[in-house]
Amino acid sequence: MTLSKPITGSYRSALSLYIYSFFRRCCFSVMVMATVSFPLPGYHHRPSDFSFPQSLNPRLPVPVQLKPLQQHSFICNSWFGAKPAERSTADLNSSTPTVTVDAAVSPDSSVFVIRARNKIGLLQIITRVFKLLGLHIDKATVEFEGDFFIKKFYITDSHGQKIEDQENLDRITKALLEAIDSGGGLGTQTSIGPSTRGIVVRRAGLRSKPKAERIFTLMDRFLSNDPVSLQKDILDHVEYTVARSRFSFDDFEAYQALAHSVRDRLIERWHDTQQYFKRKDPKRLYFLSLEFLMGRSLSNSVINLGIRDQCADALSQLGFEYEVLAEQEGDAALGNGGLARLSACQMDSLATLDYPAWGMSSRMKPIYGYQIYGLRYQYGLFRQVILDGFQHEQPDYWLNFGNPWEIERVHVSYPVKFYGTVEEETLNGKIFKVWVPGETVEAVAYDNPIPGYGTRNTINLRLWAAKPDGQYDMESYNTGDYINAVVNRQRAETISCVLYPDDRSYQGKELRLKQHYFFVSASLQDIIRRFKDGHKNFEDFPEKVALQLNDTHPSLAVVEVMRVLVDEEHLGWDQAWNIVCKIFSFTTHTVLPEALEKIPVDLLGSLLPRHLQIIYDINFNFLEELKKRIGLDFSRLSQMSIVDEGAVKSIRMANLSIVCSHTVNGVSRMHLELLKTRVFKNFYELWPHKFQYKTNGVTQRRWIVVSNPSLCGLISKWLGTEAWISDMDLLIGLKEFAADVDLHQEWKMVKNVNKMRLAEYIEAMSGVKVSLDAMFDVQIKRIHEYKRQLLNILSIIHRYDCIKNMEKTQRRKVVPRVCIIGGKAAPGYEVAKKIIKLCHAVAEKINNDAEVGDLLKLGYYEHKSYENPWKIHIDAMKVDLMMKLLIFVPDYNVSVAELVIPGADLSQHISTAGHEASGTGSMKFLMNGCLLLATADGSTVEIIEEIGAENMFLFGAKVHEVPALREERTNRKAPLQFARVVRMVRDGYFGFKDYFKSLCDSIEGDGDFYLLGSDFASYLEAQAAADKAFVDQEKWTQMSILGTAGSGRFSSDRTIEDYAETTWGIEPCKCPSE
Repeated sequence: MTLSKPITGSYRSALSLYIYSFFRRCCFSVMVMATVSFPLPGYHHRPSDFSFPQSLNPRLPVPVQLKPLQQHSFICNSWFGAKPAERSTADLNSSTPTVTVDAAVSPDSSVFVIRARNKIGLLQIITRVFKLLGLHIDKATVEFEGDFFIKKFYITDSHGQKIEDQENLDRITKALLEAIDSGGGLGTQTSIGPSTRGIVVRRAGLRSKPKAERIFTLMDRFLSNDPVSLQKDILDHVEYTVARSRFSFDDFEAYQALAHSVRDRLIERWHDTQQYFKRKDPKRLYFLSLEFLMGRSLSNSVINLGIRDQCADALSQLGFEYEVLAEQEGDAALGNGGLARLSACQMDSLATLDYPAWGMSSRMKPIYGYQIYGLRYQYGLFRQVILDGFQHEQPDYWLNFGNPWEIERVHVSYPVKFYGTVEEETLNGKIFKVWVPGETVEAVAYDNPIPGYGTRNTINLRLWAAKPDGQYDMESYNTGDYINAVVNRQRAETISCVLYPDDRSYQGKELRLKQHYFFVSASLQDIIRRFKDGHKNFEDFPEKVALQLNDTHPSLAVVEVMRVLVDEEHLGWDQAWNIVCKIFSFTTHTVLPEALEKIPVDLLGSLLPRHLQIIYDINFNFLEELKKRIGLDFSRLSQMSIVDEGAVKSIRMANLSIVCSHTVNGVSRMHLELLKTRVFKNFYELWPHKFQYKTNGVTQRRWIVVSNPSLCGLISKWLGTEAWISDMDLLIGLKEFAADVDLHQEWKMVKNVNKMRLAEYIEAMSGVKVSLDAMFDVQIKRIHEYKRQLLNILSIIHRYDCIKNMEKTQRRKVVPRVCIIGGKAAPGYEVAKKIIKLCHAVAEKINNDAEVGDLLKLGYYEHKSYENPWKIHIDAMKVDLMMKLLIFVPDYNVSVAELVIPGADLSQHISTAGHEASGTGSMKFLMNGCLLLATADGSTVEIIEEIGAENMFLFGAKVHEVPALREERTNRKAPLQFARVVRMVRDGYFGFKDYFKSLCDSIEGDGDFYLLGSDFASYLEAQAAADKAFVDQEKWTQMSILGTAGSGRFSSDRTIEDYAETTWGIEPCKCPSE
């Protein structure tokens, strides 16, 4: 049987790797027909049991005779880490292992001279290679040169003869070098115990000759992806993983079996990717984010693996539908809003673009490259339930039925400390600080493989879950204090229970800070532990490690690195500070100075006493340096200080991040201007070179290929290629077909299919039937005052009021519209919750109005031209007043978005100018051919440049106009239309008069901070322009095509490439397919 697949990956044994690497790389066709066995410790087979018949290897004049492989257990001290960016030839020659052959030393033996860095276990590795190749070691000598040794091995072949053929000598030399570089193979198991935190590596032995033969037979190729093989794997998982009879299992059990079958293939690629990265040894970059909104893993995985059709065929023959099984998966509740979805998109792009990512194999061999860290929330943010129009928060039990995509690493845990005191100890005549904690919890790792599209690369997302410290738990049980044991467990697990706990109380603020530090501490222990595996000098740390802070939530990482370097590694302060300033880059998503995160000093000092001391020291040194630059400008010094000496003394986390980072990134061009002129003006004037921007993007794999397969196929058909899925710039090719009648017809057909899917979902969710001829007008995003869902609702009230006052003949000319709003309000955000209630109150009124509801029965296509059925006193207004049906989508998440976005005709992005840092939602709608009604805010400015203002509906004040409008709002009279609709709400037309009073107060007079009244007239004009365009379906379709054609710039692939080139300094590392 010919070995048809490279034996790579950590699940392959060390011995098979050595055999394969020697014969495969030496261009042999290895036929495993001889007996190969792997002895237990102390058990020896005869050498003849390992010999390959010479006839099977005609190119090898020296018969290869494999010998027994001994097992070893040792502490791993191998050299793992990335190569320095620049090294001299002398440095390379001094540190790179070398193997030479000295033929003149002995007439009877071939002498292999090996020079390498001394490390535990290397001698066993070298001798094992010789034994595996059937070679005899007659004699060996060792000489030491500092950290290096020079070993001479006197070698003969299996017949005791000297090896003289140069080709064979070269092949043996290559096998030795590969073994030394790989650190001894892959068949290892690593465990990290809570007591020592060392990495114990155990060599896994194969127990018997038949087992070895069988493993060679079973592991010579990848898992097959044909329908029959998938069916077999699915049924095996039904019986052996799900533990159900293969003759009787339901849809959910079929989904679980399918998920495990797909995960098997992910893990196979994951292991091979990790091992390839290890060999290439790329630079390591670690992405720290508290949020990830992954969506469903099954649909994304089968698309990226290229096995979606095969899975569908396999399931169909078993009597199941792929689409039905895909619906069985719930969304992973790991985030909230755009920041979390952005992080997930960036992960997909990292894998697809082949940027190096390390993962942990099933035996925990550390691999280096790009690693993503987060928290494994037990309940996520919350599950939104609407009762009588009010939002109620319930735990999102997304883990109740397990998560087949994650791999729990119970043996990978780190202690995380809280509270306690700081003491001093003397070491070598120097005084060091020692943090004595008052509470300790354990961080346990859960790994999730993330596949790339069109590549074998599969990277890793590592999530941390909080568990009680086992030692204290047992003490409580052993002393009979069972109540305290339970309380300790609950207190520990609470840390990773929910995302963003309500911080209106002191306990909530403390829990949120605990959560942030827990995440930071566990991640950094993991990072530093792996660095120390292969490096002794922390001066190499900036060359090997880069840390990306995704907003200010993980900013404590800066202080934690300083604490570890100074207190635990005993580096000098200046040396540690120099390292810290070289490894961190910071991306902020904030647009208002008052929104920047602050931590009260009292809280920080109680929970993390040593960190507060370090922050004070950082701030003192920074201010002293700042005084040398700007003098005694106390106003600027106060504004730039990390410590806010206000009414509540607190720590400014953004200031801390900027001071310690080499790069500060905005997320759009407009956002960068806000950072430079408003948010961080003083810091920009001090360090202009630090400030950059990378416009956010979204992944087309999730938001077109997965969520809109019909459009995906149509684009590929007209472009004549599927290459656009990994190169979005190719979408510009659609522009030449934008006026093509045939494309228009197919484009509208795709949109109708997607609207039908969305209409079915709306009916199933709310019982409301909607017309496919109506315009589907969508605003789905987190509920917030600056996002101005309230402006949308008030415009709906205005139109409803106008329609109610129309003559019946005028109503027949109205274009129907279905308005869809969705999003969650933060549990402590009362204004946002009132907006949700108002939305439901208005919907209740409109949707149950029989007089207006009859309009939904009218078909749109009977309108050959558009007439204005209702006159409004706005000079620029030409058209207005379309019927609305209002729908609120509860518990909005990624899976719902995959239905809503493809089915939308119009999408609203109407934040007050200057308040949206980027806005990735508009990009998803744009890719799917949805037209945008928007303000010139965030990334919308760049969208305008790409597709043209004529293909959008723009309104509202510009960023530079907002400050003046706010100053004038006290004396400015609101438009009559705005005043009327607010009065309707205030007077109780929609009920709940007292409840909505404060909401009305917040948008009238001085309270209208977000300028709803100022922008209302312009907003109605933009709505009218959208209605007029919708009547002309040819124009509307052409605008839709041009929007998709111009969306290529807003792929997360481009964002990641920008980060990699200008901030992170990493390069693609594509895992070979063979």
